[in-house]
Amino acid sequence: MTINTIKQLAVETASLVKEIREYLHQHPELSFNEVETANYICQWLDKWNVSYKNNIGGNGIVAWINGKEKGKNIAFRADIDALPIEEKNNVSYSSVNKCVMHACGHDLHTAALLGAIYLLQSLKNEFNGTFWAIFQPAEEKLPGGAQAMLNDPFFNDLNFDAVLAQHVFPDLPAKEVGIKAGKYMASTDELYITLKGRGGHAATPHQVTDTVLIASQIIVLLQQIVSRKALPTIPTVLSFGKFIANGATNIIPNEVYIEGTFRTFDENWRNEALKLIEKITKETAQTFGAEAEVVIKNGYPALINNDSLAQKISSIAKTYLGDEKVKWLELRMTAEDFAYFAKQYPAVMFRLGTGGTPDTIYPLHSPQFNINEDVYTFSHGLITWMVLQLLND
Repeated sequence: MTINTIKQLAVETASLVKEIREYLHQHPELSFNEVETANYICQWLDKWNVSYKNNIGGNGIVAWINGKEKGKNIAFRADIDALPIEEKNNVSYSSVNKCVMHACGHDLHTAALLGAIYLLQSLKNEFNGTFWAIFQPAEEKLPGGAQAMLNDPFFNDLNFDAVLAQHVFPDLPAKEVGIKAGKYMASTDELYITLKGRGGHAATPHQVTDTVLIASQIIVLLQQIVSRKALPTIPTVLSFGKFIANGATNIIPNEVYIEGTFRTFDENWRNEALKLIEKITKETAQTFGAEAEVVIKNGYPALINNDSLAQKISSIAKTYLGDEKVKWLELRMTAEDFAYFAKQYPAVMFRLGTGGTPDTIYPLHSPQFNINEDVYTFSHGLITWMVLQLLND
């Protein structure tokens, strides 16, 4: 099977990917609630007579296509959940579900993988081994769907030679991809801090516990963990995005709530830093006469792309798109639960360019996020070519 044949097949089936993506975009579902999304995926698999198992780790689905002979096992994962965002795009396929939107491209991830399944089902006499398509729920919300799927008995006997995933990337124009070997995306942990004291009149702070001031002091002090405790060689970010003090101009509240995230790339430092966060918070509160409750929700580990597989995927992508269309990426401090697959199997996540037009400049998680429709002509073709090259390698 020649690369030009795959490219032509991708162009001929672009309308299929567009149809699927626009339906999914119009009918988004939040993490852990992707029931109709999963049903929709299964309808296509049934139509194409593709083998699959559903209800894996919740609403997850795994489909597979056997080649002409036994061989390698190559998997590709797509996440299927949406975000709690009210869409502001004025398009015919805008979300019909209030305050739910595919603002992170999971609709395209799913559509492109289904498109690749369609092509590979028709090409199963062209490869040895088995292609596995993993449709994963709940990437956007802790504890995530990846680990839930991997914990399912269905995965007990699966041993993939490689697991791939793509993610939309508006920073790159369509028909370009980005790849990073090794450390790529940070771990993430959520911090929930409650400060309790004796509130009262703002005119008499000497008679009360100033929970607002204490919370502010804690936020400042915790930044010293990043600036003075973290090794300069370990990227680390500590951010607080929520500060709730339900007092008034003349009322110091009894309680203040602050919430944030801690992100890094080293597991030993991650564990040490989380202990420091709890210690500094509680000791600072106690010093000023308050009490602190610290809840840490452990999130996803850092995503480490397999070095040799990343180099191989880069070469395959260059063959399909051209050398100048494949970019090497920098570290990202965002998190991704595909990291669990990468801990268990050789894995690579790459970025799929979806920008390049005035209406596709908006970032991920924006209510105006959208994709360049040029991706419909190659996104599933690229997956197909990658899978064929890895299976027949």
